[in-house]
Amino acid sequence: MAIYTQLPVYKAGYDLLLDLYVLTKQMDRDYKFTLGEKIKTESTELMLHIYRANSTYDKKEDLQKAKENIEVIRLLIRVYKDLKQISLKEFVGLSEKIESLSKQVNAWYAQYTKKEKQLMI
Repeated sequence: MAIYTQLPVYKAGYDLLLDLYVLTKQMDRDYKFTLGEKIKTESTELMLHIYRANSTYDKKEDLQKAKENIEVIRLLIRVYKDLKQISLKEFVGLSEKIESLSKQVNAWYAQYTKKEKQLMI
């Protein structure tokens, strides 16, 4: 088991978390305490699931939850853009980070489920 802070997926998630906190600060007040809090909660839960998946033997549930958190974050970022709370440039940058993170979590999930199937044989 690797130290979770050294995992590329953890680093990518942490960078996204910081970006989302910064963006939330500049949102209109109407959205800051609704959408802003929701996206901060989802990104914090994502980091927690990455940590848990790294520290437990049965990773499946935490990786599935991490995948779900990523999709909720992706949706909320799109809502941010549609409500003109972030620029197109910010949206593209965040979307690229989310996509990279999603690929890493999905690859980890695929690797784990492949090992799980091999153990069942």
